[in-house]
Amino acid sequence: MAKKTFDKYNIEAYFLDKDYPEIQAENSLEIAKFTAIQASKELNIPVIREDHSLFINAIGIPGPYTNYVEKKMLASEVLKILKEESDRTGYFEIATVYAEPDGFVKEWIFKVPIRFSTEEKGQLQKGWSKIIILENENRTLAEYPEEERIETWNKNYQKIAKWLISGKKTDL
Repeated sequence: MAKKTFDKYNIEAYFLDKDYPEIQAENSLEIAKFTAIQASKELNIPVIREDHSLFINAIGIPGPYTNYVEKKMLASEVLKILKEESDRTGYFEIATVYAEPDGFVKEWIFKVPIRFSTEEKGQLQKGWSKIIILENENRTLAEYPEEERIETWNKNYQKIAKWLISGKKTDL
């Protein structure tokens, strides 16, 4: 997704095919920042790292632990928990960090509001995507192609691209 955005601005971006340990932290920004700084210093190049978390307002979890919890808890189990809750909302926290080898770091973060359906719907994705609905949408994430919502997820990449082509003179 990032490459598509950077290509629009004629910015060369490459996927780094290297695993870095993901720290456990209370928010996505800490996770993205840690890895971006580590990779930038190790490879001696600028690095951009994105991390996202899912927050369920009624139960206050899982946040940065979404990946782990989703592997342990089926979408049907989340629906059972939310059945008794009046608040069926939440949000994705999307954090992106640009880091340079000299220690310069710039951070971007935004939230994508969501709500949870009352039943599993869709076949295009698995897991919790069958119960998550973006704000101002009627379909679950599993009911329509990701390409239709790429702009939702790429806001930080858009900001980074504009910031990079501006010569880093302004904060966007």
